[in-house]
Amino acid sequence: MKQELNVIIEKDPETGWLVGEVAELPGCYTQAPNMMELEKNIRDAITAYLQTLEEEAPRSQFVGTLRIEVNS
Repeated sequence: MKQELNVIIEKDPETGWLVGEVAELPGCYTQAPNMMELEKNIRDAITAYLQTLEEEAPRSQFVGTLRIEVNS
């Protein structure tokens, strides 16, 4: 399944490197000296992040919904 993710890019004032952080994936970020390498690195970071989520979190199964009536 394809999905589009937003990458926030900033330039580190000390090193001049570009730092990319995926807005939808907390803690998913990387850096590179130029945009071409940053795009490659961020794709690798996203892949690793999503694989880690799949390995760590057991998937829940939808069971259903329940409507409850109460006296107020």
